[in-house]
Amino acid sequence: MAGTKRRIILNFIDFFHKPFSRFIDQQTFRYLACGGSNTVLDILIYFISYNFILHKQTVNIGPLHIAPHIFAFMMSFSISFPLGFALSKYLVFAHSNLRGRIQLFRYAMLVATCIVLNYIFLKLFVDGLGWYATPSKIVTTAIVAVFSYFSQRNFTFKVKEVPVTE
Repeated sequence: MAGTKRRIILNFIDFFHKPFSRFIDQQTFRYLACGGSNTVLDILIYFISYNFILHKQTVNIGPLHIAPHIFAFMMSFSISFPLGFALSKYLVFAHSNLRGRIQLFRYAMLVATCIVLNYIFLKLFVDGLGWYATPSKIVTTAIVAVFSYFSQRNFTFKVKEVPVTE
């Protein structure tokens, strides 16, 4: 992300942080702003995919039969994954001194875990509890987002301690 564009986006986010600065630190606010925006986009894409593209119908690919709520997740995820990585790397956790490829690998591992969690919770809520698909996606997203924030902060984009040499 170019420096000027990055600074404009951060200035915009930080402007809204000022009234909340006594209650929440800047990094967490940036995560909420970036993650929240990405999540809203993800849910919007999910809703449109599930209701208007897939028409709530099972997707058949050869011998595979994929439930519409799972395929809609796959569609929304294909956009939210790269966008989420870029927002986290360049806006929220830019101070991380880990190499980009290490961050990407760790982010991919975290996302793989999040995919499994999304799948489990969506199956539980929709198939197990009989909830509607979109509210199930919202609850699932909230649970996974909390897990994701702490994982990104403490693992994916952590600041590697540099040994002090004398």
